[in-house]
Amino acid sequence: MDIETFRTLLEVNRTRHFGKAAEELFITQSAVSARIKKLEENLGVTLLDRQRRDIHPDRQRRDIHPTPEGRRLLRHAEHMLALWRKAQQDVALAEQAQAQLAAGGVVSLWDVRLQNWAHRVHNAHPELALILEAYGHDRLMRRMIDGVLDVVFVYEPPQLEEFMIDQIANISLIMVSTVSNQLAEDALTDYIMVDWGQIHALQHSRHFPDAPAPAQRISQGAIALNFMLACGGAAYLAEQTVAPLLASGRLYRVQDAPVIERGAFAVYPRRSARLDLIKQVIDYFDSE
Repeated sequence: MDIETFRTLLEVNRTRHFGKAAEELFITQSAVSARIKKLEENLGVTLLDRQRRDIHPDRQRRDIHPTPEGRRLLRHAEHMLALWRKAQQDVALAEQAQAQLAAGGVVSLWDVRLQNWAHRVHNAHPELALILEAYGHDRLMRRMIDGVLDVVFVYEPPQLEEFMIDQIANISLIMVSTVSNQLAEDALTDYIMVDWGQIHALQHSRHFPDAPAPAQRISQGAIALNFMLACGGAAYLAEQTVAPLLASGRLYRVQDAPVIERGAFAVYPRRSARLDLIKQVIDYFDSE
């Protein structure tokens, strides 16, 4: 069993097609089939469900979906490939006496703070090889536990003894609208609910217990902002992000809506081999 077998399984799952997976991997379709078959034989389970369905009275097509066993293996395959890529880079860097740091953050934090932080870290330490990822909270935590990531940046850190937690930022969320002189009661009638985490959702419901169901729900602040500018509406967005748009008159602050504060945190293992490096790069948040 080698790393290319796992890469093949992931590609078949992504394309749901043996032929398309073969094209992406630059191998033959028979080679793809042989790799999957060998993997299934080694594990003694069926990984892919190959059901035929009619697409025409005279034609059929195979629908390929992972079985429950296949879905479980896919998670491991993804982690193994990520670890392999990290190991390859680490070994290649060893001859150049360079260090490596793998960091991940929830997508909305990259929009608000992490992008500038990464720029400062790189400019201060050009010899440091960075691996940067953006995922949801749960996936980030799994990747750190599995050793793929050295540090993650999230809004709601897990309270577990094996992790160090440092607050890196306090983000002020303010309600803004494309309509001037609007009160919160009116803004909430054409409202975009942005996913800033469970704590924000609870605070929001306490501030606006009688609010109607939001017209739109959008997972990321940057997407919500673009939607607002194109289609109108109101939403809670990071104050530093919308400040230029408020100054230019493209957006307006809803004055009677309270500010909702969100803490952002760095989470990393207490026994990390890169502990000194992690603490050093976290300090670059203080310059904001």
